[in-house]
Amino acid sequence: MAERISVVENILGANDRLAQDNRARLDAAGVFAVNLMASPGAGKTSLIEQTLPRLAQKFRVAVVDGDIATSIDADRAAAAGASAAVQINTGGECHLDAVMLQQALNRLDLSAADLLIVENVGNLVCPAGFALGTHKSVLVASIPEGDDKPYKYPGMYRGVDVLVINKMDLLPYINFRMDYFRAGVEALNPGLVTFPLSCRTGEGLDAWINWLTQHATRNTQHLIPGT
Repeated sequence: MAERISVVENILGANDRLAQDNRARLDAAGVFAVNLMASPGAGKTSLIEQTLPRLAQKFRVAVVDGDIATSIDADRAAAAGASAAVQINTGGECHLDAVMLQQALNRLDLSAADLLIVENVGNLVCPAGFALGTHKSVLVASIPEGDDKPYKYPGMYRGVDVLVINKMDLLPYINFRMDYFRAGVEALNPGLVTFPLSCRTGEGLDAWINWLTQHATRNTQHLIPGT
């Protein structure tokens, strides 16, 4: 058991060091980056599709999509207005890691981006354990998933900077106890910045866009001229 723990610690340590390199690279380019995590079907890609057009007049937004296979999500991001979209297929891995993001950064012209959205692999376990080098970690939860997820996946909820509660338009039709859900989140991550919204109706999206705008503006050095 001790040997296994040592191996895991070495892997995570190497990942963290490379994540620091990724962060330094993003900082040098003036690019603000977020790591978007969620379970499959929570609405990561839909949130990206709603976010990109709302930021297009102010920022150049690049997207890195992580998935086990296909380029479907990267294609959707490109169609929604991403300045660049890179697909990373993990070949079976249930999360992105710093090496994979480094490979994606090598395929991007960071001088032509202000904001980078990284869409992690749909999973509520593995992504929380691997730093990428992004500035903020965002978890997308959704009403249909149920109100027990903070209790079942504490590591994910404990380690994020922002929580998006998606599909709020379904709340009247699903047995989702918002007070129970929020109590679980608060116990793990007190004061967590939270945006209840609906990608289908647009409800709550303005607050999310304002948050992204404020943070990207603080970090970017390459705003589009004239905006």
